[in-house]
Amino acid sequence: MKDLKEFDISFVGLKEGIHQFEYIIDKKFFDFFNYDEFCDSNVKVMLSFLKNTTIFELDFVFSGWVEVACDVTTELFHQPIEANLRLIVKFGDEFNDENEELLIIPYSENNINVAQYIYEAIVLAVPLKRIHPGVIDGSLHSEVLEKLKEFEIKEEDQEEEQEGNKTKENDPRWNKLKNIQIEKNKSNGTS
Repeated sequence: MKDLKEFDISFVGLKEGIHQFEYIIDKKFFDFFNYDEFCDSNVKVMLSFLKNTTIFELDFVFSGWVEVACDVTTELFHQPIEANLRLIVKFGDEFNDENEELLIIPYSENNINVAQYIYEAIVLAVPLKRIHPGVIDGSLHSEVLEKLKEFEIKEEDQEEEQEGNKTKENDPRWNKLKNIQIEKNKSNGTS
């Protein structure tokens, strides 16, 4: 990841203890990953890096927003991002990132790039259904929302439909059929 060198943490020169790193994630970061779901972003990432002799503990704290399109109206809005990620890094014979909370890196490594973990955490922090806050509180005025309201089922329509269902249930032809009883054949239990 030569374009994301700023996310490399060279741990060889670090003393044991806690080290703090801060990153500001903008649109260019997501462009590197060819991720086009976000129109813009401003996410602050605070990384607390605890170095011990045989293990590293990385605690990420994400806060900020990403600009996404509303699933209902397609209006752009700022979706708040608040997330945490904890990652344990150990040394081993070969690279292994199969476990999402544990990363094993070869003994020969002298740095770790955290860009992929930041990218995944932010993308996963965005809800699957993205609804503009103005849709929820009724303050958003858009053509799409007005058109959707035209097609909304009104209470009067629901009441008429329920009354129609009641008259279908009270049809006297069906009542006569309910009175027919079928005798069961006692020998094999079938009708």
